[in-house]
Amino acid sequence: MIEIALEAGAKVVLTLITLLTLVILTVYTERRVSAFVQNRIGPNRVGPKGILQAVADVVKLLMKEDIVPKSANKSIHDLAPMISIGVAMSTFAVIPIGSSIEVFGREVKLMIADVNIGILYILALTSMGVYGITLAGWSSNSKYSLLGGLRSSAQLISYELSMGVSIIGVLLISGSLRLSEIVQTQAATVWAGIPAWNVFLQPVAFVTFVVAAFAETNRLPFDLPEAEPELVGGYHTEYSGLKFGLFMLSEYVNMIVASAIIATLFLGGYAFPWTDQLRLTGNMLALAEVLTFCAKVGAVMFFIILIRWTLPRVRYDQLMNLGWKVMLPIALANLVVTASIIAIMHWAS
Repeated sequence: MIEIALEAGAKVVLTLITLLTLVILTVYTERRVSAFVQNRIGPNRVGPKGILQAVADVVKLLMKEDIVPKSANKSIHDLAPMISIGVAMSTFAVIPIGSSIEVFGREVKLMIADVNIGILYILALTSMGVYGITLAGWSSNSKYSLLGGLRSSAQLISYELSMGVSIIGVLLISGSLRLSEIVQTQAATVWAGIPAWNVFLQPVAFVTFVVAAFAETNRLPFDLPEAEPELVGGYHTEYSGLKFGLFMLSEYVNMIVASAIIATLFLGGYAFPWTDQLRLTGNMLALAEVLTFCAKVGAVMFFIILIRWTLPRVRYDQLMNLGWKVMLPIALANLVVTASIIAIMHWAS
């Protein structure tokens, strides 16, 4: 029992350290990519090639004064950023980054919790993340902040439906809610050696899920809850110092988690094709799986960053029309087609 507790504790600590380190690297990468897209130099003063700029930003936020509006609800104002960062980091608990490794003769799974309702866990937590933004907007007692919070609530409802429906097709193919089993289903090959990734088997669901993930993480072109030209800063207008930093931290953690979920559900996760030809076993195989997973997550994150500096922000009515009138019907049609094909295949066999 003690060994299990120590193992779980070590996984949690390593995951938190990894996520915080990845946030720093992601912030730096986004600045360099945005500078490249806009033909600028980017950060180049703090540290070699400006790599310590994100660290300097953290120090600056820690030293800033924490200002709370006089008419704000202080307890809720303090609680909101904690909800956002807590939910963002907790979501990563069920995502497998590899199969297992052997440590001191003990087999350790490369995920914090291998639960049999992994998908439901993710959907539940992502839907709770909006509470942090909504409460932040309401508790600030500011019209701009309140509008940002309300926008986030409406955005979540419209895109959470499309996201959930698009996942059902993946669940029908894998026959399981457990993320590790979904990855194993994609480890096979189909059609002359092409990997059985769901991006090939469920391309419509993949596009729908990616667009919904942009809306869920409040990234451009769907960052309406914090649209600067319209709402000053949106839900975090009245935040400063460390609490503002927690909101920014949760945004980047959400981006990392969304990339990991996309890689797990549609890009084969840690599984990579033609494993048998490499003849890797034991910890060497686990290392290859972790590197494969990191490469896929990195590719998705780069795409998300690139989109931010490529597409303009959509209007709010366009956002709602896209969610309710386009994405949801497409996701439902894809589900019906997928279920029909699977039923016909089962009937034929």
